[in-house]
Amino acid sequence: MALGLITAIAGDRGLRNIGCVLLLLAALAIRSGHAAAQDSDESYSATVKIDATADSAAAAREMARVDGQRRALAAVIERLSGSSETVKPPKLDDKAITDMVASFEVANEHMSAVRYVADYTFHFRPSKVRRLVRVAESAPSENAAKGGQEGGSKGVAEVGSKPSAESGNRAVVVLPVYRDGSTLVLWDDPNAWRAAWSQRPTGSGPGRLLLPLGDAGDLAAIDAERAGSGKSEALIAIAQRNRGSETVVALATTRRQGATLAGLDVSVKRYRSGHLVDAQESSFEAGLGENEADFLRRAADSVAAQIESGARRNAGADQPASLAVTVPINSLGEWVQVRDRLASVSAIRKIDLLSLSRQEAKIEVKYVGGQDQLKSSLAEVSLDLGGGDPVWRIQPSGATNVR
Repeated sequence: MALGLITAIAGDRGLRNIGCVLLLLAALAIRSGHAAAQDSDESYSATVKIDATADSAAAAREMARVDGQRRALAAVIERLSGSSETVKPPKLDDKAITDMVASFEVANEHMSAVRYVADYTFHFRPSKVRRLVRVAESAPSENAAKGGQEGGSKGVAEVGSKPSAESGNRAVVVLPVYRDGSTLVLWDDPNAWRAAWSQRPTGSGPGRLLLPLGDAGDLAAIDAERAGSGKSEALIAIAQRNRGSETVVALATTRRQGATLAGLDVSVKRYRSGHLVDAQESSFEAGLGENEADFLRRAADSVAAQIESGARRNAGADQPASLAVTVPINSLGEWVQVRDRLASVSAIRKIDLLSLSRQEAKIEVKYVGGQDQLKSSLAEVSLDLGGGDPVWRIQPSGATNVR
């Protein structure tokens, strides 16, 4: 009897031990599942430091959040692409990116009346990011296929590689304008000159050329007439949209004998910050028996080689430098205007705001080239560089309020 009781007790203990083991295993499985899910979610999250200045703290906070979520999304896509080279997503507006954000966290928040600084961690919706990464990774090959099948339609986005955010790698935006008789076209089809450019192989390096997609934003920024006449605002807009350092308008004018294309006169004008910095003329003759498409491709290759060579020479001459500068101001609005002009100067790579008061802004300007080049570039946007070590000043041209 006693033996049976002991056996029963031992059996109960064994069952309890087995039950404890099963509960422990279940808890570990749940915990590891949560950890796996957390690791997966972390792949779709990124932390960025944001710093913005506006007319009010609320406006600066909103500006910083919008800029931060765009940079965080770019970081997530780069991580998911598994490549050392950033995969550029399709162009998205701010609302589209906001819709992709599942949640965000704020840390180290500081603000003044006009400035907002914080660390933001954005958590994006995995399904939407995965869909976006697939689009970004497949777009170049799909566009290249379209170019081969359709003879260079608007599906072909680039002549060269995507421009990097790093200034030294920014591309040159090419606008192939075609004048055939009385017709002047850029985005409109047919544009056999643009088609020839779109079929060129991709390049690399600082002199690479980028052909805009010709989407609705590009069409709104510039058209054939404004490109041909060198409208400054339109040239700046198309360069900024495509993150280019310069814009080149390659205007090709046909010479025909009857219906046959006999020759081509090409005017190449290079613009920086909307201002003409170089101009060249070239003429090409069609070869005996050469069809029109082959002739235009040959001309495009020759013109492209000239542009790339010039861009590489300019890039090789650019040496990085920095300058501590004081900007005298009378209001916050005046500082914002100067800041926006500085941002449009191609020689300037970065602007760090060191301090801001009602009388002046102290900044560090990082640029390429010499001080004479910087001074010339600033003059193009109506800004004067004056003073000298240790106090340099930048102010609007003609201003008399030098402190």
